[in-house]
Amino acid sequence: MMDNPTRTIESREEESEYWGVSSAIDLYECDLSLMQNADTIREFVVLLCDRIKMRRYGETQVVFFGDEPRVQGFSMTQLIETSLISAHFADASRAIYLDVFSCAPYDPQDTAKFAAEFFKAQQHNVNVIYRK
Repeated sequence: MMDNPTRTIESREEESEYWGVSSAIDLYECDLSLMQNADTIREFVVLLCDRIKMRRYGETQVVFFGDEPRVQGFSMTQLIETSLISAHFADASRAIYLDVFSCAPYDPQDTAKFAAEFFKAQQHNVNVIYRK
């Protein structure tokens, strides 16, 4: 059975039938100066967690790596009490690959819109999976 990705877990009558929601958000043609700044990435995580009402657990990890120019950039992880937020920032393509998984409800479409606006993405794509 296919789920409608525009529905949130909150809109389901039987929220308890799902363990959580996982969204893969791809952002394209982002502002390179924003995605290359570790402090800006940390600020984004704080604002995102506040927006989707997720409590951060520990500090946001932001690490720059990549021997190959095609994939070089920052990677970020943030534990949240209900699971994990992570992302990779690919400098060469000006793309950001953001993943949000939580057993608490949140709106994947709103999350994607917020991320796209924050990083000034020209395009974005969202894939949502409801985990059982």
